[in-house]
Amino acid sequence: MAFAYGEPSDMGPAVMRLVANNPGAYTYKGTNTYLVGSSSLAVIDPGPEDDAHCDAILKAAAGRPITHILITHAHRDHVDGVAALQAATGAKTYAYGRADSSSGSLSGKIEEVSSEFIDLGFTPDVGVSGGDRVTGGDWELSALHTPGHAPDHLCFALADSGVVFSGDHVMAWNTSVIAPPEGRMADYLRSLEALLERKDDVYLPGHGGRVLKPRRTVKAYLLHRRWREQAILEAVRQGTNTISKMLPLIYRDLDEDIAAAATLSLQAHVEHLAERGLITCDDVSNVDCVVTCV
Repeated sequence: MAFAYGEPSDMGPAVMRLVANNPGAYTYKGTNTYLVGSSSLAVIDPGPEDDAHCDAILKAAAGRPITHILITHAHRDHVDGVAALQAATGAKTYAYGRADSSSGSLSGKIEEVSSEFIDLGFTPDVGVSGGDRVTGGDWELSALHTPGHAPDHLCFALADSGVVFSGDHVMAWNTSVIAPPEGRMADYLRSLEALLERKDDVYLPGHGGRVLKPRRTVKAYLLHRRWREQAILEAVRQGTNTISKMLPLIYRDLDEDIAAAATLSLQAHVEHLAERGLITCDDVSNVDCVVTCV
């Protein structure tokens, strides 16, 4: 992934990428912001609240009007930069909007989740559902509702290009974090399977570089999740019967910086297995709850 903070990179005809200077364990090199169009522009994911990044977006626009701000999902590393960009451009925001809750056993209202990572109050100017089209002067983007990482997650397909802006749903550098109750494994897997029905050429994700073989990558991530489920089932059969005990067994050599995310991913898998009747667990949100095979 070749880039410099504050400098636009050409991603193809009428598409530029800027990387926000917010690197980390969950954001990789930083959040990707995309500018789409030639005469007038759409901005996909303004990124975090960062004056330098907002200034870089406006500089990259080079006097062309920014008429639309599209949001893949309302996690703060993608959406906190909206206010400054709207103030500078007057552009409207387009997004799916927040759901009230998920439907799994870990669900509990999403409003109860810490707002440290999620802008629970974000409401787009224009609500967008899967299948809707957003059109500018010389571009058209179709929305694909892809819940799983977040209930409001959208990917955007650029018309006549083979390009999909895949947000945090599919990335090249890592698999998506599925963290209940915000994330839900059953939704994530269905959203991956839906992408297999498409014939896209490249994904431009919310973090990291291009995904150059989209279908192959999606198939690999589905296999990865199936393997993880089999590893959990085998661990339970062998007597490792709580999420806290499974963690070092399933995730070997785990970096402490992502231990919390790995724990939540295990919870999401256990929830999904319980929903399918393959295991039982009285309280999946409790990492010390005993898990048994059916």
